[in-house]
Amino acid sequence: MWAQTLSGPFRFEQVEVAAPDAAALSPGHVLLATRAGAICGSDLPNFRGGLWPHPAAEDGWGATRAPGFPMHEIVGEVVASRHPEHSPGDLVVGWASMFDGIAELVVTDGEGLARYDTALPATTAVMLQPLACVLYAVEQLGDVSGQAVAVIGQGPIGLLFSSVLKTRGAARVTGVDPVDRGDVASVFGVDETVTARAERWAGRLSDADRPSVVVEAVGHQVSTLQPALDAVAPGGEVFYFGVPDDPVYPFDMMTFLRKNLTLRSGVTLERRRVLTDAGAYLAAHPGLREAYVSHVHPVADVQAAFTAAISPRPGQLKIAVDMA
Repeated sequence: MWAQTLSGPFRFEQVEVAAPDAAALSPGHVLLATRAGAICGSDLPNFRGGLWPHPAAEDGWGATRAPGFPMHEIVGEVVASRHPEHSPGDLVVGWASMFDGIAELVVTDGEGLARYDTALPATTAVMLQPLACVLYAVEQLGDVSGQAVAVIGQGPIGLLFSSVLKTRGAARVTGVDPVDRGDVASVFGVDETVTARAERWAGRLSDADRPSVVVEAVGHQVSTLQPALDAVAPGGEVFYFGVPDDPVYPFDMMTFLRKNLTLRSGVTLERRRVLTDAGAYLAAHPGLREAYVSHVHPVADVQAAFTAAISPRPGQLKIAVDMA
């Protein structure tokens, strides 16, 4: 089968590798023929040559040439299954659990997959996986009705946070990003668009304007956690979303203490359930379908897709890869 593999930083090559053996599937796992995938911010450090704990890395923590790596947001057709909820021929969306989704065939955990409305093109349906992650995260925040909230980072994940928080009753949603997202702000429920770095925005807030909830939706550097702590109102909550590139972050404990704050984070659990919830949310908010995936690349052009994704710009949101 074909697969794309990282042959070095910023460079993919297509290779031929042995196909997974359907007869060797572990209980609960499925074999998928991929239809589409999408690039997540957590994939990009690997494209740049960063370290990542992958079983194929020689020392267990490093860059890897594993076929199909790095991509986990996928849509595919079930070829074989040892999961009771998935049968051959099903079209499903969700996680490639080994982050090896840029390949003709993928073995993955069936608990991270769910059926979707097949009227959606596969390259649109890829948005259900990040939407599921955001829905689960917002559940952890509890009732946000009537609250002022801010989302630092208005890329693909941050805009979904803005949409879901507004839908869940937030009185005011502020989106903060150095890239101008004014063209899509209304589609995603953003009441105020701030085109600036997070620290500049946080430093200019009056006490009356401080949000009670701040979501840090960038997730790949230490620099945006401090503005979240600085910006949030006393007694408020900060949600750190995303995969940290560094295992240890500097943390302003004095601000955290003096403002009586709550810091929350975590991975997405109950994946099949929240994928189904994501399908219902998208059906109720069809305008997101046209706005979210801004660019689609054929899989042969995956290197160009990743190269674009590492350079956010106005008009560019989620980048999908067509593998059909």
